[in-house]
Order: sequence, then C-alpha cells, then structure tokens
Amino acid sequence: MSEELEGQASPNPQPGQPSQQPFNQGNPFQPQGGGFGFGGMQQALPNATAVLVLGILSIVTCCCYGVVGLILGIIALVLSKKDKALYNLNPSAYTDGSFKNLNAGRICAIIGLVLNILYLLFYIALIVIFGFGILTDQEALKEAILQMQNQ
Repeated sequence: MSEELEGQASPNPQPGQPSQQPFNQGNPFQPQGGGFGFGGMQQALPNATAVLVLGILSIVTCCCYGVVGLILGIIALVLSKKDKALYNLNPSAYTDGSFKNLNAGRICAIIGLVLNILYLLFYIALIVIFGFGILTDQEALKEAILQMQNQ
C-alpha cells in the first residue's frame, strides 16, 4: 500500500511533515473570476445611481420653466454615455443591476429632456403671443385669453 501512495501526497501528513496540498485547494472563500482588482467581484458602475437620480429629477423639474430639468437631463446623458463606454470595455466587471439602473436613468433623462423642451417651447410661445409683462400678471393673462376666445 505504501508503494501505491508513494507518488501521491498523503491525505494525513505525519506531524512535522509539510502538507503536499496546493494552497487554497478546496477553500470555499477563494476568489473566483478574472481577478480584476476586487478579487473577481463585480462592482457597480460608478455613475449609474447618479444617472438614475438625475434622470428622475429632470422629469420632476420640468415645471421649472424647462431650464433646470434640461440641465439635469443633459448631465445625466453625458454621465450615461461615459458609463456605457466603460461597461462596453469589460461587461463582466460590472453588475447587471447597475447596468439596468444606468439604462433606466438614461431613459428617464431622455423623457425629461423631451418634456423640458416642450415646456420651454410653451413658455417661449406665451412670451411671443402675449409678451413678457403679461406672464407676471395673472389677471392680465386671464383677460387676454378671454379676449382671444371671444373673437
């Protein structure tokens, strides 16, 4: 029997003899994967949450004369483009959840941009039709609308 095990490492080494097993063999906590920085763990995209928050805020703030939401939507799209390029370089390094957040934020930013542009165009049309001074006086605006309806 000792001849059979001569070329193999003994499962139970004698005291004082070093183990012949490779390091970390059978270790359930050994890092798996490609070893790209964090022991093979996937990480979130750096700006995915920020893009999602900015995209949602661009929709919510479309009532602020179309300017605030427009700025937030543009920032969200720029950050989204950077993170999407980062994801395309190494998709296995990033979590699917962060990529889905990035896409959701990008869609919200596009919707926010459209709403803000429409709202901004609406205000520009009001200024062209009624003048800038009438927008500050609500009673004058009501009278101007009533006069247009009666014609």
